[in-house]
Amino acid sequence: MKTKLALVVCILITFTQVVTAQEVAFKVLVNKGKNEVKSGANWQTIKVGSSLKAVDELKVAENSYVGLVHVSGKPLEVKQAGKYKVSDLAAKVSGGSSVLNKYADFILSSNTQKGNSMQATGAVHRGSIIPLYLPIATQNPAIYNDEIIINWDAEKIPGPYIVKFKSLFDEELAKKQTNENSISINLADADFANEDNILVTVESKADPNKVSEVYTLKRLSKADKARIKNLLNEIAAQTEEETALNKLVLAGFYEQNSLLIDAITAYQEAIKLAPDVPTFKDAYNDFLIRNKLKDKPLDTK
Repeated sequence: MKTKLALVVCILITFTQVVTAQEVAFKVLVNKGKNEVKSGANWQTIKVGSSLKAVDELKVAENSYVGLVHVSGKPLEVKQAGKYKVSDLAAKVSGGSSVLNKYADFILSSNTQKGNSMQATGAVHRGSIIPLYLPIATQNPAIYNDEIIINWDAEKIPGPYIVKFKSLFDEELAKKQTNENSISINLADADFANEDNILVTVESKADPNKVSEVYTLKRLSKADKARIKNLLNEIAAQTEEETALNKLVLAGFYEQNSLLIDAITAYQEAIKLAPDVPTFKDAYNDFLIRNKLKDKPLDTK
C-alpha cells in the first residue's frame, strides 16, 4: 500500500513539474535587436507580444534589449548579451502584483496594434504655430505628480524658447528659457505652490509672434489624488526602480486613469533612461496620436 502511495506521489510531482515548465513565465513587452528564444529544439526570433515558457531559453544579442513582464506582473529588463534560462530569470522575480498585468497588457495591446490606432484616432489639427503635446481642457488636463515634463514640436520653429506660466487672472508666475523642445517643472515650487490651475504657453525667443496655444495644467482634487495614490500603492513596490520598462508600465497606468500629462512625463522619462531603444519613442508617438495630442501623419500606410 505504501509503495503504491509513494508511486502516486511521484507521478503527481512529475506531472506538476511538467505542467509548470510548460506554463508561460513572461511576456515580451519591448524588444530591440536580433534576440531569440529557444522553444523546443529551434531558435526563433523574438517578437513583441511573444510568450516565454519556463523551459525556454533566451538569447540576447550584443547591444540589444529585452523588456519582459512576469506572469505575476513584475517587469524585468535584460540588457546584457548572453544566453539565459527563462526559469532562472523567473527565479529572480519576486513580489509581483497581478494588478500590474492590467497596465502591461494595455501597453502591449497599444504597441501591437499601432497601425490601426493611428488610422482610427488621428488628432484634429489645432493650427498652433508651436504645437504643445498637452491635452486641451475637454481632455482632462489633470495632474497627479508634482514633477512633470512638457514638450512640443520643434520641427518648424527652432529654439531657444520662452515658456511662460500664468495664473487664471493672467498674473505671471514664472518664465523659463530653454534650447530644447521640452522642459521639466515641479509644481511644488514656490512659483506654483498656491495655484490649482496654471496656464502655459511656449513662444520663440527670436519671434514672440510664433507662439503656442494656451494650455492649462490642473491639479487633482484632494479626493481624486487620494484615490490615485491608493491605486498606485498596489503597484508601487514593483515599479519603484528607475528603469525605462517601469516607466512604460506607469505610463499605461496613468493613461488608463485619464492622467495624460503624467503619462507624457512617464514616457519622456522612459525615453531618457533608454534613448537607444526605439520602442519607447514609438510607444510615446502612438500614445500622442491615440489621445489626439498630435496630428497623425499624412501617410499612415
